[in-house]
Amino acid sequence: MAVDPNVESSLSDDALELFVEGADWESVVDAVEDDTLTVNMGPQHPSTHGVLRLVLNLDGEVVTKLTPIIGYLHTGIEKNAEYRTWVQGTTFFTRMDYLAPLYNEAAYSLGVEQLLGIDIPKRAEVVRVILLEFNRIASHLVWLATGGMELGSTTMMTFGFREREHILDLFESQSGLRMNHAYIRPGGLAQDVTSDFVERCESLLELLPRKIADYEDLLLKNPIWNDRLRGVGIIDEQTCYEYGVTGPLLRAAGVPWDLRKAEPCLGYDEYDFEVPTETAADSFARFLVRIAEMRESMGIIRQALDRLPDGPVMVADKRIAWPSQQALGPDGIGNDPEYIRHIMGESMESLINHFKLVTQGFTVPAGQVYVPLESPRGELGYAITSTGTNKPYRVHVREPSFVNLQAADVMSRGHMVSDVVVVVASLDPVMGGVDR
Repeated sequence: MAVDPNVESSLSDDALELFVEGADWESVVDAVEDDTLTVNMGPQHPSTHGVLRLVLNLDGEVVTKLTPIIGYLHTGIEKNAEYRTWVQGTTFFTRMDYLAPLYNEAAYSLGVEQLLGIDIPKRAEVVRVILLEFNRIASHLVWLATGGMELGSTTMMTFGFREREHILDLFESQSGLRMNHAYIRPGGLAQDVTSDFVERCESLLELLPRKIADYEDLLLKNPIWNDRLRGVGIIDEQTCYEYGVTGPLLRAAGVPWDLRKAEPCLGYDEYDFEVPTETAADSFARFLVRIAEMRESMGIIRQALDRLPDGPVMVADKRIAWPSQQALGPDGIGNDPEYIRHIMGESMESLINHFKLVTQGFTVPAGQVYVPLESPRGELGYAITSTGTNKPYRVHVREPSFVNLQAADVMSRGHMVSDVVVVVASLDPVMGGVDR
């Protein structure tokens, strides 16, 4: 007896044998009902936060197993970096987690700076902190907007992307780009901030607290939001340790682990802020943690603006800095046009040095480093190996979206198919980082 291919693919071996042998239909139904159903969610699905395929094993509508299938967005960024100079690498790594590009730039640059044994100017360090914390807020706004949209709240989607645009306007005013900035570079920054930088930041700090309060008014007591998030996607402290989960997921399980406190860099130990935690370990707890983190980020930005010093934004090291980047104007902030004209038009040595740095890049002493940074999704770590040339020998990234995604299975088991949408949203994965 011939079997329709579409039917054959949905039957177990036992059921298929009964079907081929001509058994009565009731026997076939009984055999099928003993097995789970396997379905694909994605790879192009509105709720998978990118090109992610989820293979679901279902008992009725209850998930018994979830298997993430990745690789549809693979870019080969890590491998490509081996064929680019150290500065060019920045333009690659900023494109991995495209919702938090500045964190990739900063972590990579910190690793290169450790290999070089240099300390960046204080002004560059403080500007990095300001931009990173604004980037954290922008990333959480995208999470809140897309999560709201997936649960039917188009209002929350509109609100989240609306406020994010204001932050992207700030980034564009300093780097020229809304995303993938390549603004944070080894040794400091690509260029100094504009004269209205502080004013722009102040304007955002006045706007954002009111907007975040509006989000809470909209969602905290919303019965649909509460019913869909509370008790869904629970992952306790011990399971977080077993899977290597970090970031808001770990803090929502009651663990106050934040690399800005545990292993501070960029002077984070000089700032006064709290590490928000919750104990419910569910999707609603992760919502509360991210809301609180946005407020803490604004407090850090306020402190950074108050201590923003004058001075250069690129280290005065002839090994890596262009002559024009080493030239300070009379106010100690910008490039001095007269000095630039002198070194580029009258000093042959400076002109040759500038030409070699632009075309060949700089060399980095041989060695290995691992630099972790607390990104919006958890621990973002860069393991960098140099063999003493003008290009990295190897750059491997510990990407939090990739690590956290492994926990999707244990977080989804026992839930309905519709709850998988909530689980994936609460993980906040960015596939550009997963498929690097």
